Amino acid sequence: MRVLAAAALAAALAAASASARTAADCAATSVAMTPLTDMGAATYHGYRGGLYPGGANTPGPRYLARGLAAARQVKPVGGKIVLLSIGMSNATQEFREFQQIARPAPDVAVVDGAIGGQDAEKIKDPAYRYWSAVDQRLAAAGANAAQVQAVWLKEAIARQSEPFPADAQRLRDDLRAIVRILNQRFANLRLIFVSSRTYGGYATSRLNPEPQAYDSGFAVKWLVGDAIDGRLASRAWVGWGPYLWTNGTKGRADGLTWTCADVRASDGTHPSPRGRRKVAQLLLRFFQMSPLTKSWFVGG
Repeated sequence: MRVLAAAALAAALAAASASARTAADCAATSVAMTPLTDMGAATYHGYRGGLYPGGANTPGPRYLARGLAAARQVKPVGGKIVLLSIGMSNATQEFREFQQIARPAPDVAVVDGAIGGQDAEKIKDPAYRYWSAVDQRLAAAGANAAQVQAVWLKEAIARQSEPFPADAQRLRDDLRAIVRILNQRFANLRLIFVSSRTYGGYATSRLNPEPQAYDSGFAVKWLVGDAIDGRLASRAWVGWGPYLWTNGTKGRADGLTWTCADVRASDGTHPSPRGRRKVAQLLLRFFQMSPLTKSWFVGG
């Protein structure tokens, strides 16, 4: 009995030690980086910020006009417009929370196609099983590929260890491949909105900590820049969805902060229920207010 008790105690201590090693680092409340939206004329390793070229946070008039033209083409197909999410674990957790609070127009179906563990390196392959799972998600929602007209895309590369800018360039290339797949699979796709990661400073695993979480913003910025310059072959218009990164408790100019209570205590990477609600509210505001979405998402 004493042997069994000692073994049980040892196992409990080992589990507690492992938990301590992986628990969120709540002391890491900010980092040296500045949100892309707040950079102004500043640079990061020589690269200018802003979501769009020239340090801007909104698309230029010409590119916006192209997006508005694409938005006007969003019409029900078989009585339905599908807004589909594509991505990994954080994306599905956040989008499912968005589904709970979204009140779209009657002909809009909000379908979660993001799946845990499916990082950009996996789903950039058009033959990878993720894509058949997306088809199954659509079918379960009573929808089909022809009805998908808007996509929210959020991806990352798991355990990426390359320094900037190589990490962002690699993710940008993966996103380019994913955009090509989206255009191939969804014949009526008009709009692709891309978001980068939330703050990763509390992370204690190598899944996607800082600075990779921050650097993913440049991957999206460069992807969108390629679309603007005609270097990205995409029938659908490609632009930013909500920008999710903020500098921990230091926050950003619009007041958004990301605290340790916004992440899962076990790893500091995935959002907690509070963090999921925070991202869901950003998504809701975007789809209700953006001139590229409100005409069809809210309806008239």
